[in-house]
Amino acid sequence: MPEKIQKVLAQIGLGSRRQIERWIEEGRIQVNKKVAEIGQRLSGTETINFDGRIIALQRQNKTKPKLLLYHKPEGEICTRADEKDRPTVYDHLPRLTHSRWISIGRLDLNTSGLLLFTNDGELANKLMHPSTGIEREYAVRILGEVDKATLTRLRTGVELEDGMAHFDQIIDAGGQGANHWYHVILHEGRNREVRRLWESQGVMVSRLTRVRFGNITLPRFLRKGKWKYADESQLTSLYQLVASDDK
Repeated sequence: MPEKIQKVLAQIGLGSRRQIERWIEEGRIQVNKKVAEIGQRLSGTETINFDGRIIALQRQNKTKPKLLLYHKPEGEICTRADEKDRPTVYDHLPRLTHSRWISIGRLDLNTSGLLLFTNDGELANKLMHPSTGIEREYAVRILGEVDKATLTRLRTGVELEDGMAHFDQIIDAGGQGANHWYHVILHEGRNREVRRLWESQGVMVSRLTRVRFGNITLPRFLRKGKWKYADESQLTSLYQLVASDDK
């Protein structure tokens, strides 16, 4: 049965559906030498070109889904290339021969911690979709004391420039002196949302680390700048999280 082009190309690991839709809008993808359209359906016999490179649709049956856990250090950006020549998270990842790594969400330049990569663009798309509502947990070090009223506002919701936001949970993790640690949990991944929530209350975040995405936790032994393949049970658990979604 013919399927939409963005879904087919995501399944073979070209990118997430959002990325592919953007490339189609930019005219970078051709089907049988004609510029592709979003929603165009493929039977599997077409000739696909991406930036002049032929994409083999039969890879869909050969590419084994993979999941990678990466401990992102501060100072790396989550794009494949940077005009300022800054280091990127892709600099340290193992090479793939029949697909490419797709990041499941992003972390900003000054945030460290768990970043997941997969070669299954459809899985990445579903995990990043807002309706999936997957938990993200962060360890946050702040400067100064925070009163109960501030914590209450952060739990119930504050107005940010892109709408209301809140933490689902705030867990006091202790600390000494001016530095204090909290673990916060939320179900969405808006840009710099954790920092912006604290900053909305006049609280300065001095360190931010993502320690969990869904049911996958950053391994204690995984040092910054290092990666490890997820085991089969972890990959299966992510597929189960999105099994009921059909976006």
